[in-house]
Amino acid sequence: MLSVARVHAFADNFIWMVHNGREAVCVDPGDARPVLSYLSETQQRLAGILLTHWHGDHQGGVEDLKAAYPDAWVRGSKKRLKGPSVPLAEGDVIDVLGASFEVLEVPGHTLDHIALVSESPLFPTPVAFTGDTLFAGGCGRLFEGTAEQMFESLNKLNQWPETTQVYCAHEYTEANLKFAVACEPDNAATQERLTHVSAMRSRGEATVPSTLLLERQTNPFLRSESSHVLADRRLQKDHF
Repeated sequence: MLSVARVHAFADNFIWMVHNGREAVCVDPGDARPVLSYLSETQQRLAGILLTHWHGDHQGGVEDLKAAYPDAWVRGSKKRLKGPSVPLAEGDVIDVLGASFEVLEVPGHTLDHIALVSESPLFPTPVAFTGDTLFAGGCGRLFEGTAEQMFESLNKLNQWPETTQVYCAHEYTEANLKFAVACEPDNAATQERLTHVSAMRSRGEATVPSTLLLERQTNPFLRSESSHVLADRRLQKDHF
């Protein structure tokens, strides 16, 4: 069986470690130091690195990790990333410590953004590493892509089972849900989730991973009926 461990970086980044207790593959290591600390503390070897997109807070630690683990592979989007990475594209299937992951191209936040999803029996439930595309309670800013692309990307992720664990890359949940409540004030599920998340954050607890079912119930971007609705909500959120 495989597990997913959470490593904290910077103010609010998550680096995800897929591991079997002996080897680990990290997702979006913006900083090498917490990853190296985790590997040392757990006495595991770094087997590989996965990158969802080109932003520095997602790939900034690659070169230092490669220096420490020269045999670790690096795979990412079509854009040339650090490492250098081997590019991945829609429909590619890769092996991660024995689990098959499917690559989805999910532009919007950036043009090169990918997500990595798996229904491998090595995980208790399906898993999705969504980077900065699908957040708990929100979606990424449209730095390079369009609302139409983000709408299509979110709907592509929404095709996966409701039990899918959503591993996004930032602790933005409370702020996202405050907007979600303002956006959909009649959605009782969103208000209930915000109350729960606020309590978690007051205790210093992380709110990620989420589930796709919870996002369907409370995420105003995933719930948008059209790209026009999403565009309007994204603009509102940018100035919220």
